[in-house]
Amino acid sequence: MMMLETSPVKRVRRGGWLARRRVQLIGAILLAALVPFAVRLFFTPSSLWISSTNAFYANVVAVVIAFWLRLSVEPYPGIRSSLVIAPTCAVAHAVVLAFFFFTRLPYDRTAFVLGFLLHVAWFYVVYFLVQRRHMLQIGVVPVGSYRQLERMDQVGWIRLDGPDLEVARRCDAIVADFNADLSPEWERFLADAALAGLIVYQVKPLAESLTGRVEVDHLSENSFGSLVPARGYFYFKTVIDFVAAAIALPVLLPILLVAAAAIKFDDGGPVFFRQRRIGHRGRAFPVLKFRTMRVDAGSGSDARKLAMTGDFDPRITKVGAFLRKSRIDELPQIWNILVGQMSWIGPRPEAEVLSHWYVGDIPFYRYRHVVKPGITGWAQTNQGHVTSVDAINRKLQYDFYYIKYFSPFLDLLIVFKTLRTMLTGFGAR
Repeated sequence: MMMLETSPVKRVRRGGWLARRRVQLIGAILLAALVPFAVRLFFTPSSLWISSTNAFYANVVAVVIAFWLRLSVEPYPGIRSSLVIAPTCAVAHAVVLAFFFFTRLPYDRTAFVLGFLLHVAWFYVVYFLVQRRHMLQIGVVPVGSYRQLERMDQVGWIRLDGPDLEVARRCDAIVADFNADLSPEWERFLADAALAGLIVYQVKPLAESLTGRVEVDHLSENSFGSLVPARGYFYFKTVIDFVAAAIALPVLLPILLVAAAAIKFDDGGPVFFRQRRIGHRGRAFPVLKFRTMRVDAGSGSDARKLAMTGDFDPRITKVGAFLRKSRIDELPQIWNILVGQMSWIGPRPEAEVLSHWYVGDIPFYRYRHVVKPGITGWAQTNQGHVTSVDAINRKLQYDFYYIKYFSPFLDLLIVFKTLRTMLTGFGAR
């Protein structure tokens, strides 16, 4: 366990001028927009016309969109910048590219692609020179439940001996327990720190960000002040899920056909596996997956044990092992999305027999059904597959984090983390 340091903070801010957001944004615009434009102007000035100007403005807009996306998905220190650099740049440039596709406006493709590559390269340079080497130094107001931060060693914790604003300016941020009985001096200090432009965190949300989990000692309200997540985004997300599934189905059809043929060729058994699982509002529904286990894998008297998949489970076929690691076995659940039973992103639906068991043993387990289950989710990208009650309880804390911070930005972050999971096979069984 890391104890809070009591020594004075000696360094003002690490990273220098390159750590400043405005410098990073201006640098990205100069590299991603101005450099490609200048290259075109130098080498082929005769072809410099409206398409080159459009590419210049397109790269500027893409840089701004990507910068905004990163700020949106990095509200707390728990999110690694390296994880979102390439995806946010790709999403931003894809949005601008879609604009050109639908408007049919001319643009310089070479300058646009070069701008994308320079955009990505710039922020990775910033990451490796500044952010990767920089451990955040957060000043801690030693009142209330601040000691829960001691076990989180990804941040340098500096215990503040008193309400000294000059010392606080040398920290990257300040954290305090707002629910504690703070003295008038500490309250004035926190207000002055906020007015001075310092980041002031609350202990509980900061701890949740660093761990990616929400403790389940009681049903705490989510960030919108209600036990029910934002209805507006819930229904909007349902529409997006349907549209995305309808678009993705014909694109993924060749992969689905190849996977189905591989399963059939492997042992001649059925292609699909159907299982009753618990979904939104506790309703049971049949989930659809590619079969990854032997045909006789479902035989036995212990239904609870049969519903679990262990490490190196002997029931898994060779083809099934690959499908599980790549997550291709989950793709048939596009059908569940089209009929409104699932979402692309959400807590994974548990088998009905396991869900009834967990409800009896784990407090508040059924609260995870307040949102639609998903093909991928926050728990899957952070923890992977689990079976024991203790591990399920920890997984539930990840699910509660997703429910509490239910938003399009968290979903976007899960998309980025899912891409990494698919490439590495993290958590597959």
